[in-house]
Amino acid sequence: MERRELLKMIAVLTGGAMIGGHAILTGCNVKSGKNQDHLFTDQEIEFLNEVSETILPETNTPGAKAANVGGFMAVMVNDCYEFRDQKAFKEGIKALDTACEKMHKTSFMKASTAQRLALLMSLDKEAKLYQSKKGDMEEAERKKDKDFPGLPNHYFLMMKQLTMLGYFTSEVGCTQALRYLAVPGKYEGSVPYKKGDKAWA
Repeated sequence: MERRELLKMIAVLTGGAMIGGHAILTGCNVKSGKNQDHLFTDQEIEFLNEVSETILPETNTPGAKAANVGGFMAVMVNDCYEFRDQKAFKEGIKALDTACEKMHKTSFMKASTAQRLALLMSLDKEAKLYQSKKGDMEEAERKKDKDFPGLPNHYFLMMKQLTMLGYFTSEVGCTQALRYLAVPGKYEGSVPYKKGDKAWA
């Protein structure tokens, strides 16, 4: 699967353009001016692995944690996101944990699988609502200040998109979740498809 096609699929599945998509396609050379190395701690990467595992859990194939998607997120946010999105993403880790405490009276790391799933479904709705209003909010701000740089994207949308990108471009995702052919053979224009077949890597 080509990277461009994967980004399009993620945009469709998450209801919004792939954040940082241009940077990802052009080699992740974002000049934010405030890009920091080592933006995430080991504990934050472990937290992101648990979030990603809730989004793409282990079934008959390994889940997102097996592909260390949390580590992938940290690299992508640091290298491919504008500063305002980096900041929103980093602050989103605390916001997600606070939301879990508010909803379930426990931290995300101590929450059950069902509690985690309920929380992330709620955050998904919140993110979609925020993203749908973001353009109007930015336009209103630019009427006051023509140099207004724009609002950050919702942290959960970024987490969800990076989970899918990280997993389906990992070795685990490509070889176990998708159908994988290490060395392509001859071209076949019409391949039989049975309902439930995996997509090609």
